[in-house]
Amino acid sequence: MKNQRFSLRRLTVFLCCTLLSMLGHHARAESAAGTTVITSAKAAVLIERSTGNILLAAQENLPLPMASTTKVMTALLAMELGDPDEVVTVGRNAYGVPGTSIYLSEGERITLRDLLYGLLMASGNDAAVAIAEHIGGDVDTFCRMMTQRAAQLGCKHTVFVNPHGLPAQGHQTTAYDLALIARAAMEQPLFREIVSTRRASIPWEGRSYHRILNNKNRLLTDYEGATGIKTGYTKAAGRCLVFGAERGGMEVIGVVLCCSDWFDEAARLMDLGFAKYELFTACTQEETLRRLPVENGIQETVGILPQKALCAPVPAGYLPALVVDLPNSLPAGMPAGETVGTAQLTLDGRVLCSVPLITGETVGRRDYGYELNRMWRLWPSQPDQMAQ
Repeated sequence: MKNQRFSLRRLTVFLCCTLLSMLGHHARAESAAGTTVITSAKAAVLIERSTGNILLAAQENLPLPMASTTKVMTALLAMELGDPDEVVTVGRNAYGVPGTSIYLSEGERITLRDLLYGLLMASGNDAAVAIAEHIGGDVDTFCRMMTQRAAQLGCKHTVFVNPHGLPAQGHQTTAYDLALIARAAMEQPLFREIVSTRRASIPWEGRSYHRILNNKNRLLTDYEGATGIKTGYTKAAGRCLVFGAERGGMEVIGVVLCCSDWFDEAARLMDLGFAKYELFTACTQEETLRRLPVENGIQETVGILPQKALCAPVPAGYLPALVVDLPNSLPAGMPAGETVGTAQLTLDGRVLCSVPLITGETVGRRDYGYELNRMWRLWPSQPDQMAQ
């Protein structure tokens, strides 16, 4: 009987999901995949942060130089492998690096945290070399580590030859690859803190005053909900910008490469993205999505939850379908947090989001020991009760 009820429930869910999918399919004529846009940038992309889904794109896989937006990866690797509070001794190679600088001195002692502020806010090329040598031992090793980490993130066209972005043969990325790197970096609380800071100061060893750092990202003051991220410019690369913002519960990350009106174009792309898409949440992380029957358990059912919120950006006017893959029942004895299936949001046959489904609690097994203990607890304990 239980299995019949559960099968009926699954059939009902399937029919509802199919109906939603049909309604969503006819709601608009545009594609569920990212929309191609006309842009003043040589290459551009806008993604939704939680899923990484492309919202808008133009030449997003075209390999190009990226100037100081390189430093997003330099910072990410430093935060993943280093301790922000450890002290770095500046080497000879970091002193006097061409281009933008925080004027480090050879032998100067400074924390990795302060170097990261100088790297991301003032775009210090000397800070980039000091970080590279501290984390990788030497610049070449660190650059190989940068390239390998980019590949792990799914970057297919990215090669780092230096940690700062000054022109170099073969030093390249794409708008999409750089967005993937920025997405990973924005998972780091310290990175988010630094790139959203407009003005800061860090110590200057041997001087009675501090270095004053001003963020060059104009969006922080001009664009509502801006979250950062990093500017870059060389004559070879042109103006390059990694940017982001959060509105209405949806956070986006974008990249424009070789873009003369970089800040204005970034704002236009984000406005377009927020207008065309909305974040659809089918289930929060704490919400029970289903209850499954338990075989030989001390309770009849167990709650099934998504491992993380089941949400995805959806074109305005669309309704995605919820597709749940779960067994008919579960054996007793499975611990809480055990993966038992998946849930997906789909639109026009495209998977927008896929999340593992886990058990919300541990369910004990109804075995001989459990039954004996249960009988003992139910057995009358008082002699007068037994006499009755």
